[in-house]
Amino acid sequence: MQIVIIGSGNVAYHLAKAFVLNNIPLAQIFGRNEKDLEKIAAELHIPYSTEKLEDADLYIICVSDNSVQNVSAMITKKDSLVAHTSGSLPKELLAGEYRKASFYPLQTFSKSKDLTYKKIPFFIETETEKDKEILFKLASKISDHVMESSHDKRKYIHLTAVFACNFVNHLFSKAKEISDSQEIPFDYFLPLIDETVQKIHEIEPRLAQTGPAVRNDVRVLELHEQLLKDESLEIYKVMNHSIKKMYGL
Repeated sequence: MQIVIIGSGNVAYHLAKAFVLNNIPLAQIFGRNEKDLEKIAAELHIPYSTEKLEDADLYIICVSDNSVQNVSAMITKKDSLVAHTSGSLPKELLAGEYRKASFYPLQTFSKSKDLTYKKIPFFIETETEKDKEILFKLASKISDHVMESSHDKRKYIHLTAVFACNFVNHLFSKAKEISDSQEIPFDYFLPLIDETVQKIHEIEPRLAQTGPAVRNDVRVLELHEQLLKDESLEIYKVMNHSIKKMYGL
């Protein structure tokens, strides 16, 4: 099967790398950022182009959600299978007369961070059983966790991921701002962060909650509020209100 990956960002890089590491040949990686494509192609030893899109049996679109529809319109091979990697878009958004699908990897991707691809869940949606078999077989060569998912369910998967990853990372950034303001090395908080994440592998998050809000420790809550200002104070109040509401306090 001839496979082309479209894109040059984090998802495109890691998906291409996962394919190469699992001996899945790629006919091409295609995109508009020649500098990034050159780096990916040189590292993974795959052909690249910014001009001519090769004929393929499967095109996997790894671009921003805002670009998926326009990029998909570039594919004119009617008997091909085309899948996007978005967590929030329907497969029907793909603008062509080919077979349409979704091939969604549930992970946060950065080019500088190595990943264990076998642990990354993939969620598949297709128009036919035959195409589902094709994408399941492909994803199963990369990952031990492959699941069928409708667009409606995938929207909730993506929403859960935003809470579990993007919001949490933003809180890490705000925490570092506070520690930096007091010249406290943020590295000192990494064991706490590691334990917090590790704990929910064994304990349900709701049962693992600690801190002044779940204890309803008014004195500490008021003290912290005096130390904060602007949006950090608003975040602190909203988070503590949510914690109290969850535990009926």
